[in-house]
Amino acid sequence: MSKHILIVTHGFYPEQSPRSFRATELAKEFCRQGHRVTVIAPYREATATLATACGFEYKSLGRLTWSIFNFRSLGFVGRLYNKGVNRLLPLLLEYPMMELFFKVRKALKKERTPYDLLISIAVPYAIHWGVASNWRKDNSRKMARVWVADCGDPYCLQENDTFRPPVYFRWVEKWFMRKADFISIPTEQSIAGYFPEFHPKMRVIPQGFRFEKGKQLLVKDDGVVRFGYGGSFISGRRDPNRLLEFLCSLDESYRFEFHVYTSQQSFVLPYARRDSRICWHDPIPRVDLLGVFSSFDFLVNFSNQGRAQTPSKLIDYAILDKPVLNIDTPVLDTNRVFSFLKGDYRERLVLENTEEYRIEKVSGRFLDLLNEISAGDKEG
Repeated sequence: MSKHILIVTHGFYPEQSPRSFRATELAKEFCRQGHRVTVIAPYREATATLATACGFEYKSLGRLTWSIFNFRSLGFVGRLYNKGVNRLLPLLLEYPMMELFFKVRKALKKERTPYDLLISIAVPYAIHWGVASNWRKDNSRKMARVWVADCGDPYCLQENDTFRPPVYFRWVEKWFMRKADFISIPTEQSIAGYFPEFHPKMRVIPQGFRFEKGKQLLVKDDGVVRFGYGGSFISGRRDPNRLLEFLCSLDESYRFEFHVYTSQQSFVLPYARRDSRICWHDPIPRVDLLGVFSSFDFLVNFSNQGRAQTPSKLIDYAILDKPVLNIDTPVLDTNRVFSFLKGDYRERLVLENTEEYRIEKVSGRFLDLLNEISAGDKEG
């Protein structure tokens, strides 16, 4: 039976991010299955085009206008100020992403027809907070039969930033989680990143992808070992510095090219200027990146700190069926790097149960939560 589904998200096509892929693939798959889908997201020109092509309704939150003012011409003092406010305002006040709380709150107040399933997707967590501010348990006023708060990464108990959010955000996190019917997380290990009192509400629903490899390129047989990485970095946590420093130290007898696709050029450019074997590129669309990666000998993953967060890019790597060199930031295993450069992939990272990441199964897990609520209502 067809369901009416509302997805509230910040990340959506054409943005390139794991949360955008999550929301976009769910919307497309639910439409493909014949469900009525509405997406509420910030304005992006290409989103309306995709909505028309796939058949979902797109309601724009408008453009995000809040920003952090930076001084550009005050020398050292200006740079110090810029560094401080860009670090402290997001940490202490969730600014400027807090704008989404007000936009989501306002948009949901206009919704009159109740939905069967509401899925809110973080990050940022202000998306969940905006939904919570409108959520009522009273059946006559509920926006949806079931609200699933989808959390890609932990918030208050996260392990991969230098500082955790201030203690007052713990109250905010507990406030919205008490209201949500379910909290979806990508892996079993992620449960450790959330307060124990909400573990019974948690359901493991992994990142979903259509298993389409797209255009495949041939691996060049010219004696040059090519490998790549695409994504973000975190200083001291998911950090490429040790690997890049090691690669630059190798003499010219090692013929390789390490291609890094990231918007955080400051992590890579200093090494690319030292060594032409290190190649930095701007990010490109996911499908195009998979095509490029198909021509490489192997791919690189930088492990997160702890076990609560699992990089979604590993699923892309599994789709390509490429060997994966896993790098632990604290200690670089140079012997493993040497082995990969020589074509020995016995210590490759293996992602198990890849079939569970098919978008068909992932969307089904969200729909199963409707049945779980119905069964609980009958028992009650």
